[in-house]
Amino acid sequence: MVRGKVQMRRIENATSRQVTFSKRRTGLLKKAYELSVLCDAEVAVIIFSQKGRLYKFSSNSEIRKTIDQYHRYTNDANMYHAKMEQYILHLKQETMDMERKIELLEVPLRKLSGQCVESCSIDEIQQIGNQLERSLSSIRERKVWGRHARTRKLKYFCGSLLQAQLFNDQIQQLQAKERFLKEENAKLLAKRYANPWQSTAHPRAAAIHSQSSRSTDVETGLFIGLPES
Repeated sequence: MVRGKVQMRRIENATSRQVTFSKRRTGLLKKAYELSVLCDAEVAVIIFSQKGRLYKFSSNSEIRKTIDQYHRYTNDANMYHAKMEQYILHLKQETMDMERKIELLEVPLRKLSGQCVESCSIDEIQQIGNQLERSLSSIRERKVWGRHARTRKLKYFCGSLLQAQLFNDQIQQLQAKERFLKEENAKLLAKRYANPWQSTAHPRAAAIHSQSSRSTDVETGLFIGLPES
């Protein structure tokens, strides 16, 4: 036989209510014990009957530890929620301040764009015109400065390229001169080793040869006899 669905409302009959309380209490405590054993969870159950009688279960040896842990957790949670609420209020205040600043900035922007000019006085319109003139002058100065800056950069770049080209040309000239000198040196060495006796034909060699010949033509005289007193 299928069990009927029980309506969740207070049982009016006191006897039936007491019987239901006893059965449900026993089942609840049994389920708490099974949950603590099967899942290795820390479980504590406190039940007060209608007459004020206490029924309890705790997986620890003392239920006070579980209660203290619950209080610490609830206190930490309450502090966290309080901090979050303060942070949210701070963000809302900053948002409102930013909205007011944006509104204050949008008013002169609309006036500068030509909107809401009908409600402005002559002095305000004159101030708006002066501000527009100053803005245009600043934009022109920045434009001219930017053009001059680009021109200076282009000149510097061209000067750098020209200087690099000059250095490259000088390097090529020096390399060509080095090759020419090496070729001339090779030719001179080849001529020297081909005609070794012609080296004396050089003016300096001839001068050295004449000096050596003159040094050999020294007059020497032989004297036989006693030396003069």
